[in-house]
Amino acid sequence: MNQIHQKHTQLIIIGSGPAGYTAAIYAARSNINTILLTGLQPGGQLVKTNEIENWPGDYNNISGSTLMDRMLHHVKQFSIDIIQDTIESVNFKNNPFELNGQENYYYSDAVIIATGSYTKLLNISSENLYMGKGISTCAICDGFFYKNQFIAVVGGGNSAIEETIYLSNIVKKIYLIHRRNQFRADKILINRLYQTIEKNKNIIIHFDSTIEDIIGDKLKIQKIKIYSKKNDKISYLDISGLFIAIGHTPNSKIFSKYIDIQDNYVKISCNHQTIKTQTNIPGIFAAGDVSDQIYKQAITAAASGCMAAIDAEKYLNNYLK
Repeated sequence: MNQIHQKHTQLIIIGSGPAGYTAAIYAARSNINTILLTGLQPGGQLVKTNEIENWPGDYNNISGSTLMDRMLHHVKQFSIDIIQDTIESVNFKNNPFELNGQENYYYSDAVIIATGSYTKLLNISSENLYMGKGISTCAICDGFFYKNQFIAVVGGGNSAIEETIYLSNIVKKIYLIHRRNQFRADKILINRLYQTIEKNKNIIIHFDSTIEDIIGDKLKIQKIKIYSKKNDKISYLDISGLFIAIGHTPNSKIFSKYIDIQDNYVKISCNHQTIKTQTNIPGIFAAGDVSDQIYKQAITAAASGCMAAIDAEKYLNNYLK
C-alpha cells in the first residue's frame, strides 16, 4: 500500500491495550497533541479474556472486551486522534522520530511503545497447517464451534486454566496438557479448576506431557501425539480442537535496531532521576507487557501507561531541545 499521508504530532502512542489507552487519557489531560495507533487488534490481548475479577471497582466481574471498550470510550472523550494503523518500521536515530505504518508516515517528538505481546506457539511443523482449522489461541472467540466435542488445551498458567474452565461448559471433554508437574497459575484459579473438574467431570489433566505432533487430514485436526516424561510413553488423543495457551512474546522486534531489548522485552533505563519509563533513547518510552517481565497484569499495564504519559510530558516540556 502506498503511504501518501504524513502526520506530525508531539506524541505517538503505539498500542491500544490498557497501557496505550491509559497513556492516551493522561496525555490528553496534559494537553499534549497525541496520536494513538491501535494496531490490528484494538484492545490488545485482554479482549480475549472472558472474565476479569481483579479489576478494582468491578467486583461483580467484567469481560476483557467490555473493559477495553470502556477504556476506548474514555479516550474518545478527549481530543485524541485514534488511527487503526500498524507500524511496520521505525527510525529513532533523530528527533522527530519516524514511524512507517501500513497507511501513513508519522513523525513525533516523543513515542510511547505500548505494543503488548503476541501468543506463543508450539513450534511444531504441522501447527501452521492447522491454524484456524482446529487450532485456536482464543477460547472465547472459538469455543462455541466445538460444542459437545473433544478438545485439548495446552499450558499451565492463568490463561490455560481460565480457558479450560470456560470451555468445560461447552465441550464434551477436555485434555489439559502441561509440560511441568504442577500449574503456574494463581492458586484461586487452580482451586476453581479442581472444583470445575469435580462438577463437570469432563477435564483430564496430563502433567509432565508435551505435544509432539498434530495430526489431521489437512482440512481439520483429528488427533494429537503427546509424550509423557513421567512414564516415557507416547500416546494419541482424538480431538477436533486444540487451544494453545502457553504464554506470550513481547511485540518488540521492529524497535530492536534502535532501543535496548532484553529477552524480547523493551529495556527501561532508570538512570534518570525523575523519568522512569524511558528507554535508552530520550523521548522513547515503554509501558505495559512489552516492557514488563515480572507482573504482566492489566492493572500494572494501565499504571505504567500513566507513568509513561507523565514522563513524556516532562520530556516534552523540560528536556526536548
